[in-house]
Amino acid sequence: MKEPIFTGAGVAIITPMNNDGTVNYDEFARFVDFQIENGTDAIVICGTTGESSTLNTEEHSECIKWCIDYVNGRVPVIAGTGSNCTREAIALSQEACKDGADALLLVTPYYNKTSQRGLYTHYKAIHDATDKPIILYNVPSRTGLNIAPETAYELSKLPRINGIKEASGNLDQVAKIHELCGDELNIWSGNDDQIYDLMERGGKGVISVLSNIAPQAAHDIPALYLEGKKDESKALMDKYMKLAKSMFVDVNPIPVKEAVSLIGFEAGPCRLPLIEMDEANKAYVKETMEEYGLVK
Repeated sequence: MKEPIFTGAGVAIITPMNNDGTVNYDEFARFVDFQIENGTDAIVICGTTGESSTLNTEEHSECIKWCIDYVNGRVPVIAGTGSNCTREAIALSQEACKDGADALLLVTPYYNKTSQRGLYTHYKAIHDATDKPIILYNVPSRTGLNIAPETAYELSKLPRINGIKEASGNLDQVAKIHELCGDELNIWSGNDDQIYDLMERGGKGVISVLSNIAPQAAHDIPALYLEGKKDESKALMDKYMKLAKSMFVDVNPIPVKEAVSLIGFEAGPCRLPLIEMDEANKAYVKETMEEYGLVK
């Protein structure tokens, strides 16, 4: 049995930016404190929501090290160090391990579209070159590549492959992964609108975009389930479904950075090629957040 790195909700945290596109570390610190004070169980730094694809290698490692140092053990810090280049992923992962990350989040190689055997070989190479637990990240809508349940099973045999962030949207696939792997591969939802459904299929929680603006609710949905309070968990999921879906009216993280600004933080712009939402989507996000009493 592999103990999960965390249960509940890990925030797929935004990277606050200054208007010139540099990282706003002062606001980042304030936002990390807000997360920890409001129930977030782990910080996932430099993932999709953190705009890792537009951070250069130096910035990427700098953000991870800064976050590890600033969090200072208050909650686990999981470093997004995946790449479509295995050598680059190994270098980023080794640096994050050296800097004290609690675990690594490794997205499937994108664009290359390797085979399932290639996927296994990619992940095994990173596993063998590092010394921290690894969470696989399956998001085929972004990467064009799906981790098959059978591949997840083979990877679960490696001692530091701790779990998988499942964002395929395919609940039958999630159930198959759990059937094959059992407690040898922890499963976290990568979709905020499927937290409860994934818990029903053996999940341990969520790596969440919603947590950026509603950290306590995102924590409570899986936590209540794990406490055996399934009806309360389902009711809370239903309550927050509209808010969760509103964070995806445009490409992530465009809506959530707008939303974080609306709750009183200087999230700043996204980096190109991502641009601001149109006015209709901005209005919808704001109206939805007002319904939940979140706009400052």
